[in-house]
Amino acid sequence: MEKFRPGETVRESGEYTAYSAQGQNGGKTYLEKGETFPPTQHEGSYYVKD
Repeated sequence: MEKFRPGETVRESGEYTAYSAQGQNGGKTYLEKGETFPPTQHEGSYYVKD
């Protein structure tokens, strides 16, 4: 499972789920290739492609 951090460039269009540093689900978002992963409300959060 590859983790993506806020501010990184999206390499593949699709639906991504945000997780907190503790692994709690923070919701899903659809992102297009070339966009930037949006900021999260908590430090250490990351995204995973569904």
